Amino acid sequence: MAAQTILFDFTLDKDKTADEESRVKVAKILRNELEQVFPQLELAYSMESPENGYFAVLHENKDTVITCRIFQHGLLTLNVEYFLPDGKEPSISFESAKSLEKVLAVKLKAIKAQKLPTLKRGDVSRYFPSSGITNLMHSFADERIIEYDIDKVVYEARSPFQKIQIMHSKTLGNMLLLDELQNIAESDLIYTETLMCRGVENYEGKEICILGGGDGALLYELLKENPKHVVMLEIDELVMQTCNKYLNVICGDVLEKRKTDQYEIIVGDCVEYLKKFVAEGRKFDYVFGDLTDIPITDAPEGETWDFIRTIFEHSFNVLKADGKYLTHGNGTTCKVQIRLFEEELGLLRPKVKFTTSKAFVPSFMEEWLFYQVSFA
Repeated sequence: MAAQTILFDFTLDKDKTADEESRVKVAKILRNELEQVFPQLELAYSMESPENGYFAVLHENKDTVITCRIFQHGLLTLNVEYFLPDGKEPSISFESAKSLEKVLAVKLKAIKAQKLPTLKRGDVSRYFPSSGITNLMHSFADERIIEYDIDKVVYEARSPFQKIQIMHSKTLGNMLLLDELQNIAESDLIYTETLMCRGVENYEGKEICILGGGDGALLYELLKENPKHVVMLEIDELVMQTCNKYLNVICGDVLEKRKTDQYEIIVGDCVEYLKKFVAEGRKFDYVFGDLTDIPITDAPEGETWDFIRTIFEHSFNVLKADGKYLTHGNGTTCKVQIRLFEEELGLLRPKVKFTTSKAFVPSFMEEWLFYQVSFA
């Protein structure tokens, strides 16, 4: 669940906002266009002053609140905010926000316009603005904000498990978003290579299990290392179909087939299949946890932490005595969460030891931490 906030920012000719009469005309245009999107919109409060310009608060059924400011210097801002429960679609999509921005820009004869709707990675918010050139603003755990370019929605659908989107960046290529969380882009080979410790680990002739990995990038790169066999456990068929079509720069053709002499892709719950492998006594040289990031929480509590502990338990049960469990963590600025994750590793029995590696991931625009865990 989250509070969704979308900011619209317009620059107008100063003559349109210089006096009270002009600002009232602009406010009327705004109200008329907003009512096309929010038909039950009501004015809760408004104020006009020569020094501060025009300010108003509007709402629809008290669920969506819109604040409007018209400055006498030619600047106009709209802030739309509402609560979004888990599993619900946003009231304003990427496309509808972009459409509203364009309509308002035309009606107001704006010199410049941009919008900033929400996108996240982990529990850290990211945003999309646009003004002809659409950008992506990324908010980090340490509160830095960096803006980068997204110019279109390539694909959008919902599977039984999650919302799937492919966004296109002019510099990073196509990007995969799951439930509006940035996952991987065509620019992110360094992510996959650091996860697999390319040049450090020797995969030739080894048996490997990938948990998750639906974008196909890890499987594609591992197969170049001549392993004996790779089994990949991915729950979402639609993710693989989407990545096969729109992200084959990073996955090649490995998602087109489900089984070859070199690998097998099993569509299903990885936990259930890990239990099955344990019962069969099946062991692997490497197990990759290409699943969830370390949660951004102050304590190791909640559903995601429980899932991580479950993955630990079953992964080490199918790992050979000299095998390794490799996984990604989170941004290196998430000091508390990284400490909590490492404390969880310290609780495992039999005991484990770990090393870490780091890489600056282009589409994350920050340094990411990766773990290599083995039995102590």
